[in-house]
Amino acid sequence: MDADLAQIWVYLSTSPLLGLTVTLIAYLIGIRLYVLSGTNPLANPVAIAILFIIGYLYLSNTPFETYFDGAQFVHFLLGPATVAFAIPLVQQIEKLKAIWIPLAISVFIGVATGALSSVAVAWLLGASQETLLSLAPKSITTPIAMGVSEQLGGLPSLTAVLVISTGIVGAVMGTKLFELLHIRDDSVKGVAMGLNAHGIGTARAFQVSSEMGAFSGLGMALMAFAGPLLIPWLLSLFGF
Repeated sequence: MDADLAQIWVYLSTSPLLGLTVTLIAYLIGIRLYVLSGTNPLANPVAIAILFIIGYLYLSNTPFETYFDGAQFVHFLLGPATVAFAIPLVQQIEKLKAIWIPLAISVFIGVATGALSSVAVAWLLGASQETLLSLAPKSITTPIAMGVSEQLGGLPSLTAVLVISTGIVGAVMGTKLFELLHIRDDSVKGVAMGLNAHGIGTARAFQVSSEMGAFSGLGMALMAFAGPLLIPWLLSLFGF
């Protein structure tokens, strides 16, 4: 058995499949710990997987580029997975028709609040112009946020870190915050989660209910559409 494992390791260590294998193992560990914790939001499987992968890259001295050569297949699947969010949303189409006006207002407020609040706090703390512009699109899903950041003159790599951090914080704290605010409508909770915590928050929303997940996916998609249009305009109003 040990010889078989050794042969598998020798093969994987010289193959791009190592990145994919590490990613899947890290997420399975995250899911396992999440279940063992009694589905506590603090044991977010994505956060655990990220920490596991960071530890692996550091201890094995593996360049990120080498890891990503294998893990890029998971990255590719982000597109189809995002489109698949439309499937449960179709089941909520009647409710969507009834709330489209408050939904449109919520998207505008969500974009403005998500961008301007973080930029304002960072500005008060003396952050650089590049950091401020990198913060503005932090509530948009990663690929689009990086493009917006580059367009604004920010640092796309910093934006990517901020986007992931925002998603993890939203996924961990969102459901508890809804309880404290006595928000019980899953469509309302879902839109709020999607607007603020994008994909990671949407994954958490689906763990609560399919309705919350469907509207979170909608919120994420609307933020990805409206954010690049509104954020540059909002920043220009305040002289950025």
